[in-house]
Amino acid sequence: MASEAHSIAKHIASTVKQLRTQHGWSLDRTAGETGVSKAMLGQIERGESSPTVSTLWKIASGFRVSFSTLFDSQKPVQGELRRDSRESVWGDDSAGMQARLIFPYDPLLGFEMFMIELAPGAISESAPHAEGVVEHIVVVEGEMELRIDDRWQTLKVGEGLRFFADRPHAMRNATATRLRFHDVIHYLPGAASSA
Repeated sequence: MASEAHSIAKHIASTVKQLRTQHGWSLDRTAGETGVSKAMLGQIERGESSPTVSTLWKIASGFRVSFSTLFDSQKPVQGELRRDSRESVWGDDSAGMQARLIFPYDPLLGFEMFMIELAPGAISESAPHAEGVVEHIVVVEGEMELRIDDRWQTLKVGEGLRFFADRPHAMRNATATRLRFHDVIHYLPGAASSA
């Protein structure tokens, strides 16, 4: 698991630097586009920092790429794609969140899929994602409190919600047990590209 996290961290570092180079952006410009400080971006590119899931979302939204671009270097293939349950895990971050990539972004299908785990008492605040990003949440274990804009609602096992994620939202585990949920992220045309 540690070597997997190290491999993902290296991929994140090189991908952020590559995206910045492709866009021709300075660290100042990248900070402005992503909402992530210039110092933090530099640390990420040098592999000196393990960014939170929230920070990675800001970076992906700023560059208008899929979230899984930062996790996974596999190119989409036509037909079947089988994933190992141990692949592409990122976390636990400071918010108590762990993200496991199930299916990476495929531009043909326009979606990616994660299994997310929130530790007891943890909350993950998300800045608005790029316009045209839709999240589909389905709780598989525990109970989630989900805030969209300023409205909180509770989702129990087997319940789901689809919402436009280009507005502030947060996920909270207010219980004493872990929370696990599937997060299918759909990118409407033009909302993301693959790096």
